[in-house]
Amino acid sequence: MGEVLIKAEGVSKKFAKDLKRSLYYGLVDMANGVMGKSKTRNLRKDEFWAVRDLNFEVRRGECLGLIGHNGAGKSTLLKMLNGLISPDEGTITMKGRIGALIELGAGFNTVLTGRENIYNNAAVIGFSREEIDANLKDIIAFSELEEFIDMPVKNYSSGMKVRLGFAIAAQLKPDILLIDEVLAVGDLGFVLKCFKKIDQLLPQTALIFVSHSMPMVARICNQIVLMDHGKTEYQGFDIPTGIGLYYNKFSTSENSVLFDDGSLEVSSFTLNVDENNTLKRGEDLVVVLNFTIKSSNVQLVPSVYLEFRDKEQRPIAGAIVKDKKVEIINNALRYTITIKNIPFSLGLYSIDLTVGNFETKEPILRINNFCSFQVASTTQMWVPIELDANFTIENHTV
Repeated sequence: MGEVLIKAEGVSKKFAKDLKRSLYYGLVDMANGVMGKSKTRNLRKDEFWAVRDLNFEVRRGECLGLIGHNGAGKSTLLKMLNGLISPDEGTITMKGRIGALIELGAGFNTVLTGRENIYNNAAVIGFSREEIDANLKDIIAFSELEEFIDMPVKNYSSGMKVRLGFAIAAQLKPDILLIDEVLAVGDLGFVLKCFKKIDQLLPQTALIFVSHSMPMVARICNQIVLMDHGKTEYQGFDIPTGIGLYYNKFSTSENSVLFDDGSLEVSSFTLNVDENNTLKRGEDLVVVLNFTIKSSNVQLVPSVYLEFRDKEQRPIAGAIVKDKKVEIINNALRYTITIKNIPFSLGLYSIDLTVGNFETKEPILRINNFCSFQVASTTQMWVPIELDANFTIENHTV
């Protein structure tokens, strides 16, 4: 086990909702500190706990994922870890040099050039000018900003600031690296480059990673803390459990009707799932849709399109049904749609429903999150499609 580089013990932080009252409380706390009085533990008027009684430690070679809804306290905790604000209760112990990418453009002097900001930021982390000189070319090359490195940072785009900030934080190989959601601003190529660099740094670094992208969290984290209104709701090394609890917070059964021309409605539907709304991976999924025709405008059997989305609400597959030879009888239609050997991995999936005119392609009905179901599997994966593969292993002498 590596040495503990980050340790939080009973860490709490409170804020006041009103700005004037917050400034007043700040002056009171400052005066009490000068007189040797401790801060009050009770909430005063308009105050709330942004972070409450957090305890964790991160060793060299470990990555802690901080997840939770907006306002859960993640960024406040990162600011305390980076020394930007002080906790009202508890203690934080940080060992070694700290690299942080916790707020877009934070730490940059926008009047100075990118090159000058490299020296400023690296000096704040604790690197000497000689060390910065030795790494300068690598920092600029990693950021891919050679053409703009002598331009004032105020003229940089948000993506360029992320490139420069991460290049400084990562290329100097800090003992501790704090990363907030800022990587979401970068383009895909640079994000992949960042993760490759994180893989190289991780054996010698303690990393705290904040993100709303659960595939990213599952990709690099080996322990996880799920925060809710400043408190720890789950903490441990079981990444799938923590991520599953995170997804459950945002699950909803409410339909979202995006378009309806009033000519037909869904009278009923069924899925061939068990009592737990679950289907086993590799089984056929059978969707039965019953429609009532409400308008004589529907002359031909409409086409039906099912779009499948994973737990990140990314579209992953689609199935279209269209057959103009079917007749409409008694203003009713029934579609039985069978998806053979469904290859989805373990997790929650939703279906968007689109009904359209067969010939003109005009929409008739569009419902997002029309229904959802679970897929059961023996293994946890963070890709939505799990492919079956045949393989052979042979002894081979070169």
